[in-house]
Amino acid sequence: MTPFVTASQVSKRFGSRPPLSARIAARFGGRIDQSVVHALDGVDLTIHKGQALGLVGESGSGKSTLGRIIAGMTTPSEGVVRLDGQPVRAETGRGHKITTRIQVVFQDPFASLDPRMRIGDALAEGPLVHGLTTPVEAKAYVARWLTTVGLDPSAVGRFPHQFSGGQRQRIAIARALAMQPDVLVCDEPVASLDVSIQAQIINLFLALRRELGLTLLFISHDLGVVRHLCDEVAVLYLGRIVEKGPSRDVFAAPAHPYTRALLDALPTLGTGRATFKPIVGEIPSPTAPPSGCHFHPRCGLAIARCQTERPAMVETNGRSVACHLAEGGMAPAL
Repeated sequence: MTPFVTASQVSKRFGSRPPLSARIAARFGGRIDQSVVHALDGVDLTIHKGQALGLVGESGSGKSTLGRIIAGMTTPSEGVVRLDGQPVRAETGRGHKITTRIQVVFQDPFASLDPRMRIGDALAEGPLVHGLTTPVEAKAYVARWLTTVGLDPSAVGRFPHQFSGGQRQRIAIARALAMQPDVLVCDEPVASLDVSIQAQIINLFLALRRELGLTLLFISHDLGVVRHLCDEVAVLYLGRIVEKGPSRDVFAAPAHPYTRALLDALPTLGTGRATFKPIVGEIPSPTAPPSGCHFHPRCGLAIARCQTERPAMVETNGRSVACHLAEGGMAPAL
């Protein structure tokens, strides 16, 4: 299959603003030690047309930053993202988003919807600006997308606070779909919803993907949701992809110690005693990431090489994995 979305060697660094005291001291010859957050570090990622790719990892691993870069909302420090061979942002200078074919559904629909704007106006604004509909046809256009996500078109005159959380998320999805995208970047779209509502929204994504032929990048920390929704999964740790492959294979037999640690940390329920095995230690600070393999301070299988040398991404057992123990076809003894 030809890759549809490609992220090539994408890195992102954020510089923090020094405190006022440091800036004052600098005016009198003092030194400012500005910390830099290494959010992403040389990420390569491909998504095929019509595919649903799950992006998982702990909080602070860089999932949302990668999603925003793929959507064209954030400029990478290095690297480029292309959709169907064309860059999603201008490649010179700071750049700007040059395609509307990738849209985003955010985690909190109440924060992503303007509380002072009626939902009919919110859904029509983008399509009107980009010529996808006309002022005369806008009402019918909005009604079509509200119906698509399971909402009554008669609600166009209401404000976001007049809807439940699940309904607001449907509105946010309809707003993204109204731009007629090829790709949806879904950034934790069910994390703020009740469990029963989560199931409805997940089923909605499944139906939309089937009916509209959408390509999905689904960002989540909920591995159960990713297993149900996505064809492939990419595991992100401290700004680096450590494993990528078919969801069924990755969940059944993880090839990277971090992936195994994530799966072991999931609570299990059964007739016997419940088990829960948390990952040892905290994720290191992105302002001072470890040398070599970023995961080696928390990995029980780390060898001396892991501390100094960054592992290359290699193919093993039908998936890509960045682990020294997986090189040469040798799977780590998890």
